[in-house]
Amino acid sequence: MAKTVPLDAPTLAWARTWFARYYRSVTVPTPSRLARREFAAFPFGLETSMRRHETLPTPAELHAFLARDVPRHVYYSTAYYRRPAEATMAGKEWLGADLVFDLDADHLRGAETMSYAEQLDRVKERLIDLVDDFLLRDFGISPNDLALVFSGGRGYHVHVRDERFLPLSSPERRELVDYVQGIGFDAQRAVAGSTLNVADDERPSGGRRSTLRVQELAPPDGPGWRGRTTRAVLDRLRRWQEAGRDAAVTDLLALGVPKAHASKMAKLLIDQGGADRIRTSLRLEVLPPALEEEFLRAVIPAAAVEVQGETDAPVTTDIHRLIRLPGSLHGGTGFRVVPLTRESLDSFAPLPEAALPVDGQVRVTFSADVDYPWGTGRLAGRSGDSAELPAGAAVFLTLRGEAVPALPP
Repeated sequence: MAKTVPLDAPTLAWARTWFARYYRSVTVPTPSRLARREFAAFPFGLETSMRRHETLPTPAELHAFLARDVPRHVYYSTAYYRRPAEATMAGKEWLGADLVFDLDADHLRGAETMSYAEQLDRVKERLIDLVDDFLLRDFGISPNDLALVFSGGRGYHVHVRDERFLPLSSPERRELVDYVQGIGFDAQRAVAGSTLNVADDERPSGGRRSTLRVQELAPPDGPGWRGRTTRAVLDRLRRWQEAGRDAAVTDLLALGVPKAHASKMAKLLIDQGGADRIRTSLRLEVLPPALEEEFLRAVIPAAAVEVQGETDAPVTTDIHRLIRLPGSLHGGTGFRVVPLTRESLDSFAPLPEAALPVDGQVRVTFSADVDYPWGTGRLAGRSGDSAELPAGAAVFLTLRGEAVPALPP
């Protein structure tokens, strides 16, 4: 749950002083149904274990706990309990739970090739897809019932507090995850066929029919996965038009289309305007039968995969889950767990907006080469070099194991 780099005792104590300064100076937002939540925390220490089954039933008690104990990581339950301080789930007596989605870079396709900053950008894009396309559009959830949170690490949490979702069981929540991930959806359902009578000069190249079986994409503004898949296909065609025929051929080859077919398909779509006609009419009749079949077999399913939602299924299906407390600090980065709205999300940049908001400068020695976008500049340094940094940046690099602070004697 808590991913942290091992640090020595003096460095841990140094980091704790900055966390303490933060918790003394802020009032962390109070979760709804506070008295029904379980709280848990990891302290600063060389060897630590989670302390859990705590209750903090009032905002004053929550603030006092953070200022007094200064946890390195702090969590609260997505579930509501009649007796949250009991040590067993049966004793707690479950009353319901927020529906929570967790998007983390660990679950991004291709994350292993991305930098930390690139991971943050990509996971934010997927969050916007999840919120706009699935939660608001398909599930019909009101924006007022969504709470968006930057996790402080490499992802985001979405809390759904619509009363209709609170009593859902774990298997019922699994069905929602399956829908978001497109499990069980046949991409070919985004295409429907119809028969048209055509004149000789209207037949596509290679066609020899007096009637034409036309494959037509579903309306892009249609509900659910059919409309979503069409939008992804049209977006792929647009990208091919912008990148040119060679890029389209490369992409088609990667999708398993034979080279001769890929070259001919790209020529028809890009050089001869077929992509524009598909995007306008939604019909695939610009392609001869063999290429149409390749398009259906390779491009349509790939487009559906491209718009699958990415979320950590065990988090959503676990009706007893502990999750990071919004407004708290992440012990692996020193970043705030930032509450957001859908409106503020678009412009939110974790580097450096989530950095610990404390005054002061700290001299550090870099223990690795670092280079992060940091507002309008860069947070960068070479291993072995020293620099004076804002305290929030110094805490961030230290907790990631990329710098060592100059400690008082």
